[in-house]
Amino acid sequence: MEDDFDRYVAAAWPRLLRSAWLLTGDWQLAEDLLQTALIKTARHWNRVADGNSDANPDGYVRRVLVTTYSSWWRRKWRGERPTERLPERIDADHNDAADVRFGLADALAGLPRQQRAVLMLRYHADLTEAQTAQILGIGIGTVKSHTSRALAALRRRDDLRGLLIKEGDR
Repeated sequence: MEDDFDRYVAAAWPRLLRSAWLLTGDWQLAEDLLQTALIKTARHWNRVADGNSDANPDGYVRRVLVTTYSSWWRRKWRGERPTERLPERIDADHNDAADVRFGLADALAGLPRQQRAVLMLRYHADLTEAQTAQILGIGIGTVKSHTSRALAALRRRDDLRGLLIKEGDR
């Protein structure tokens, strides 16, 4: 079973890391979160791999990601934080995709953690409202309201709109 887990991790790492990044907004913290979630998953891998759990392996790991992220968030210490002044950035003209990623990461970081988790599960993991509600342990109506509020908050951000409009379109 250990070989099965190793193969699963090797294949699933990129997609699970993107899910963790959507929750944290920071690549290093996302790697820490994913490693912690995978350690927790490894303890129960026999049950997860045999199909005895309610979810597929990705769904199980994503649930562990969300619950671990939530428990980290409740702690008072938030770990390292970037300084107010960012290091020099590379010319934006050559890095439009990076600008969009950074802008989106900043926008997601500004959302409450539960809204961010709902968006990650609904739009990145492509789960239904019912599946998202089950993973987060909340009602479907709560999933709908978190989704609506989060998307409305993102739509109000002029900086996101500006990232998606090319210079020639302005």
